[in-house]
Amino acid sequence: MNFNFLSPVSDIVLAHNELLPEQALGRKLKIHSKQQGVPDLEGVQLAIIGVLETRNDVNYIGEDFNLNEIRKSFYALFPGSWNTIIADLGDINKGESVEDTYFALKTTIAILVQKGVIPIILGGSQDLTYANYRAYDNIIPMVNVVNVDSKFDLGDSAKPIKNTSFVGKIILDQPFNLFNYSAIGYQTYFNSQEEIDLMEKLYFDAYRLGEVSNDITIVEPVMRDANIVSIDLRAVKSSEVSLKQKDSPNGLDGKEICAISRYAGISNKVTSLGIWEYKPSKDDEITAMLISQIIWYFIEGVNCRVSDDGDFKNENNYQKFITLIDDQDLIFYKSIKTGRWWIEIPFLNEMNNKLKRHTLLPCMHQDYIDACNNILPERWYKAFQKNCV
Repeated sequence: MNFNFLSPVSDIVLAHNELLPEQALGRKLKIHSKQQGVPDLEGVQLAIIGVLETRNDVNYIGEDFNLNEIRKSFYALFPGSWNTIIADLGDINKGESVEDTYFALKTTIAILVQKGVIPIILGGSQDLTYANYRAYDNIIPMVNVVNVDSKFDLGDSAKPIKNTSFVGKIILDQPFNLFNYSAIGYQTYFNSQEEIDLMEKLYFDAYRLGEVSNDITIVEPVMRDANIVSIDLRAVKSSEVSLKQKDSPNGLDGKEICAISRYAGISNKVTSLGIWEYKPSKDDEITAMLISQIIWYFIEGVNCRVSDDGDFKNENNYQKFITLIDDQDLIFYKSIKTGRWWIEIPFLNEMNNKLKRHTLLPCMHQDYIDACNNILPERWYKAFQKNCV
């Protein structure tokens, strides 16, 4: 397989790996090394890739970094009761230009996703999510992106792409493949009122930090509908991370970010995960370990996947509930296998055929209870409005 863009895992990490117990994760991975080359992907379900690119960070001052500490931490963990084969494919180095790095990442992700391998991308600046998104151009017609972040990152799309403005590029650049964008854990004081208004105007989902911390389960249906999940480490509060990583006294704690990652793993739709904005420092062990645990919980989630998306072809697999709000029938489905809920979005006949596959929107049991009490579920309303635009 042609993975020319990937450089092997460093000898320092491999030497460290040799000292680990036989049961450790690092001893069970297929690892890209100088000696062995890129491992065979036969049977591999998840692949770790590093991307050593930060030049489009608004605060870039020319520094380089590596991911050795993350790998050492991750390799030293013990796997759960997993049946997945995991590979570490090494790193994509900085290209001659940032566009070259984007191309390398886009191409690598596209190859992996088409082979049924879920890439876990560890990176520099979050603008690389744009390359992750573009990898899907020829794979699926419409893409849902979830951004776990304190900011929306819409930015000014008229200006060159940066790690604070990549979502604007995703929305406005052709081909237009974005169906929905959801922001989880945003903090209002980090976002201009114009951006907050734009999120509303575009009917995108946004969940404030307080909402998420109050009830972490609201993240589950959002993740169930996601193809790409992008985690900005700046969404994590300062007390949980190393010196250079500190961004805000408020944010998600370690337990919450790991729970969110597990929800992403459980989703049958999520086919790539990016963890961005890693900034190593001398006291780095704590951030490296947090990232390792985020990855661990994502893999744990993937191992707990239960296919219930196709259950609605057979009446014996689900229960159907209908409730009426303002002359509008709301139709809910509950999977008997998993207990998960969906709500039907009515489609207009003249609508773009690309959207046909989105007729069922994942939701919570609470949405059904609200509908019974004459409260229209907000995600249903936004999805319906989006289809009417």
